[in-house]
Amino acid sequence: MRRSGEAPSWWVPRAVRGYRSEWLRHDLVAGTALFAVLVPAGMAYAQAAGLPPVTGLYATVVPLLVYAAVGPSRVLVLGPDSALAPMIVAALVPLAAANQQKSVALAGLLAILIGLIMMVGSVLRLGIVTGLLSKPIRLGYLNGIALLVTASQLPTLLGISVEGDTPWAKLLAAVPKVLAGETNTTALLLGLASLALIWIPRWLNWKVPGVLLAVVASCVAVAVLGLHDRLKVTGALPQGLPAPALGGIGWADALALLPAAAAIALIVFVDTGTLSQSLAAAEDGKVSGNHEMAALGAANAASGLLGGFPISASTSRTPVAVESGAKSQLTGVVGAVLVLGFMLVAPGATEFLPATTLAAIVIAAAAGIADPAGVWRLVGMSRSESLVMLAAFLGVTILGVLPGIVVAVGLAILDFLRRAWDPYRAELVDVPGVPGYHDVSRHPEGERIPGLLILRFDAPLFFGNGALLGTFVRDELDDAPPGTERVVLAAEPVTGIDTTALDELVQLDEWLDRHGVDLVFAELKGPVKDMLLQYGMGARFTPEHFYPTVSQAVRAFQHKGREE
Repeated sequence: MRRSGEAPSWWVPRAVRGYRSEWLRHDLVAGTALFAVLVPAGMAYAQAAGLPPVTGLYATVVPLLVYAAVGPSRVLVLGPDSALAPMIVAALVPLAAANQQKSVALAGLLAILIGLIMMVGSVLRLGIVTGLLSKPIRLGYLNGIALLVTASQLPTLLGISVEGDTPWAKLLAAVPKVLAGETNTTALLLGLASLALIWIPRWLNWKVPGVLLAVVASCVAVAVLGLHDRLKVTGALPQGLPAPALGGIGWADALALLPAAAAIALIVFVDTGTLSQSLAAAEDGKVSGNHEMAALGAANAASGLLGGFPISASTSRTPVAVESGAKSQLTGVVGAVLVLGFMLVAPGATEFLPATTLAAIVIAAAAGIADPAGVWRLVGMSRSESLVMLAAFLGVTILGVLPGIVVAVGLAILDFLRRAWDPYRAELVDVPGVPGYHDVSRHPEGERIPGLLILRFDAPLFFGNGALLGTFVRDELDDAPPGTERVVLAAEPVTGIDTTALDELVQLDEWLDRHGVDLVFAELKGPVKDMLLQYGMGARFTPEHFYPTVSQAVRAFQHKGREE
């Protein structure tokens, strides 16, 4: 908290606010360790997105510096992500027409649009929309993306050049070449060796990043053995700093990219928010979702303005920073500065880096986002949610990432509406020795209160289920013992009511009145009572129609019976 008289510190970057001197050594070490994976990962994900490798470094440096200044998370690492690569490809291919310079400009425009959408969403406090991507949808699309990313990189791993607009088209184009014996054995062996060097340190819990081992070993092998003529290499990077690369695009391109930008923005925020909140919870803290959305928007927009492409939080590089002892966002700043130094001083170091190694890095990252254990766990828990997950998976893998997610979100909404349309309903009875009133289907030994029918309806009342409530009450009254004088609606689950459902409720009350039965409410929430008054129902549903608890409604009925 700022003391009285202190100057405001809004201009001070968050990376240095409240910084402790003892953190510096940890952040320098962690930033150096992070640098070891930033360069190869950035280049690999750019290649997976169909963009020049250097753009992956621009999309690494700029977001790290911007997020350090404005981001709310203490150690979150942003940058290119394997899960975004197929979405970027799907958005750019129809517009770029195989023109790489146009692809770079469109990728920058896509990042700017994503940034603007997220910053506007933060102002409007739209963090709640992330609930559209439920666990089943995320499981489905992440596993689908893992399969797509792997398929897209297999031809490169095999050393085969193919053309195609989608990963499956490229993979199908590679099959005849594999059957014809055109697989580049050198590239394949080097790619498999790179995968082994990436995965073995993970399995053995080594501190040295396997990505660094794979890059160094493959570069040394190509240089020493003279393999650069036998397989595709990345080549030296252009020397220089991130710069605008938005030439040749217009408003028509922006409009065409807008739907993809909205979908990617949603996914970026959900994935980043999940990781950010997990990091904060580990330290008994919390992160503002709207602040996180604004910071992500600023980082994406800056990336697009300076030659990069859409970025997200990294589930592979953030753990590198954390495990290396990162204490603040200065870790990301150190990593970004070292990447800048690399681009200025040693861009030729990638001259011998084989494309197959970059493909191996992307495939290893894709394997990391797949979650088969989570799939089987969900299958054993919920059939309906498993179908939503399957729809997301099939939609992503067959229709494409963006249409697949739209289909899955639509199915999830329909599943929610189905549950609200046909909610659980129950008659409540008195169970001897157990406080309260309970579902008769679970407690058949329960006893009805003479003259009283207690019912529960587990959903808000809206146009889709208002008539169902009336039917439910009438059917239960028909089955009730003769002499029932009052229906008590245990209304705690009723969190809202619209005008259509209100009309149905009035018709039910009139029908019950004609049959000599009263309708009262127990545990109805205050805001719903206010809505009844707002709709002009104060004269019909007077205060004696409402009780704080079911028990009080029962006692009032029994007391009235004794008086009569």
